[in-house]
Amino acid sequence: MSIRDEVHAAAAAHRDLGPGYDTAVAEGLVERIGEEIDKRVDARLYGQMHYQTPPPRPRLRREPVPGRVGLGAVVLALGSMGMAVGATATVLHPGDSPGQVSGGAAVLIALIWVVIGVVNVAYARYRLLSASRQARRHPRLVCGNP
Repeated sequence: MSIRDEVHAAAAAHRDLGPGYDTAVAEGLVERIGEEIDKRVDARLYGQMHYQTPPPRPRLRREPVPGRVGLGAVVLALGSMGMAVGATATVLHPGDSPGQVSGGAAVLIALIWVVIGVVNVAYARYRLLSASRQARRHPRLVCGNP
């Protein structure tokens, strides 16, 4: 049945049923027209595709550029420094002793900064090692040789 026939049938049903069924007749018409539109769209989309769609390409990972700091390194460095400053402020100002730093607090502050340094150095070494491994596997991609 065509859309024109559907509209005529809906108008006839509206005349026969009266104004109390306006909403039901309209909803039924919209539903049938929507189904017809879906069928036509599907026919256009899938009817023209006589070939098999190629598989999606794998997402390529951007290679690190030698001598350039990535966003992850900057976020890690700034975030860890901010956390270390916050932890240091917490240790220095516990709320009960004004202006005095005990030996235990000094050791804790040193430990905080050493841990932050170790994390940042480990991340930097990891990036260097992964870049050198990548350069050995794919020398053309990293070095820019043709």
